[in-house]
Amino acid sequence: MGSLTALLVATPIFGLSLQVPGMHPAPDLSLQVAARLSASAGSGSEAEEVEGESYAEQMKERNGLADLHRPFGIATWGAMTVTTVLGFIQYYNLYGFFANQQDNPCVEGSAIFGQGQCWGTPWLHLGAASVTTALYATTFTLASLMPDPDNLAEGPGEFASTLRLHKLLRWVHFGGMVAQVVLGILVANSKLIGLDRANDYGTLQALATVHLASGLVSYGALTWAGALMTF
Repeated sequence: MGSLTALLVATPIFGLSLQVPGMHPAPDLSLQVAARLSASAGSGSEAEEVEGESYAEQMKERNGLADLHRPFGIATWGAMTVTTVLGFIQYYNLYGFFANQQDNPCVEGSAIFGQGQCWGTPWLHLGAASVTTALYATTFTLASLMPDPDNLAEGPGEFASTLRLHKLLRWVHFGGMVAQVVLGILVANSKLIGLDRANDYGTLQALATVHLASGLVSYGALTWAGALMTF
């Protein structure tokens, strides 16, 4: 909000796909693997044997990535929680609750964590955002590499329906993150585009408000997506 920190927050949590089948009652994949391998052995067809082996390899890879995806997803969500709280505090210090230029906490001398939060780099927020960004990128990469030979989100059933909603939510929080990147760049580099707090307080307050709202929507979508695969 007051620094390039806002940019770092923009690419936060649980990965963009959050496919963690181990965290939700899912079809018994081991039985599916065994069934396919059994079918291959029974038919004696070389093509089917190759297909069965490929399927088993993909499932083994998926399970391995899922085991890593879960702890990284939880860590990312935790880091995003801290970053969101610190971002809200930063917004409050600079703009209050829709306060005017003369009444915000920084002007009144009541900024949370002290008046040092009113200028320069908000290091607490920057540190949390940096950790969040690194964890998010890792979690997203793991999710992207995760094969899905059974197309678990397709077809009827509660698990498939839940996974479809989970995948839909990823686009909500992803869109929010993109919005935060753009707005974060504008707010953190306002002087480069001819805006300053002395003469353009209202404009910067509006940009910061939308930026905060995008962060809250993204965090909410991320939390919902994670909860779907946990409970």
